[in-house]
Amino acid sequence: MVETPETTRETNDPRLSGAALSTRDLKAWFVSEVLPLEPELMQFLRHSWRHAPDIADLRQDIYVRVFEAAQAQIPNPAKPFVFTVARNLLIDRFRRERIIPIDGVPDLEEIDVASDAPLPDRSVIARDELRHLQAALDKLPPRCREAVLLRQVEGLTRREIAQRMGISELTVRAHLNDGTKLLINMLQDHSPATVVTP
Repeated sequence: MVETPETTRETNDPRLSGAALSTRDLKAWFVSEVLPLEPELMQFLRHSWRHAPDIADLRQDIYVRVFEAAQAQIPNPAKPFVFTVARNLLIDRFRRERIIPIDGVPDLEEIDVASDAPLPDRSVIARDELRHLQAALDKLPPRCREAVLLRQVEGLTRREIAQRMGISELTVRAHLNDGTKLLINMLQDHSPATVVTP
């Protein structure tokens, strides 16, 4: 039997193209591609959200957003899309929590409304902090830096990092712990730090 290349299968599959989808196809995709991600999604939510009672509601909101987005076109692969939706939902919730309710302020004139544009000093401070962070990351031992970037930037689990780096999960945990401690020390000092490679 001749194996069909992935690209050909994707373009011929009506579920992955822009073609109109039946509700049954959409539900089948959801059950086979999204629901198996639930254990990882719940771990991500428990790790990222401080109010445990909200986690089930967050999961449901994520499922609704993913399902609605898939009605236009099914994302392929599903996992990065689901976790992007989860991250964006958490960001929205964090922003919403920081908003002061209008009825909580007796005089609206007392509210200091800021412009959406960052002030020049904030931009300079943010760029300076990014430079310090990049310098600190550059000073980490290479394997520590790789593990930290895979965890914090790409959002991979310890198991996924271990598979990608070809090491055990215990070693990944040690790299993450060491990297985090070193970064904290270097960023608190704001002075050129020398990292001794273990």
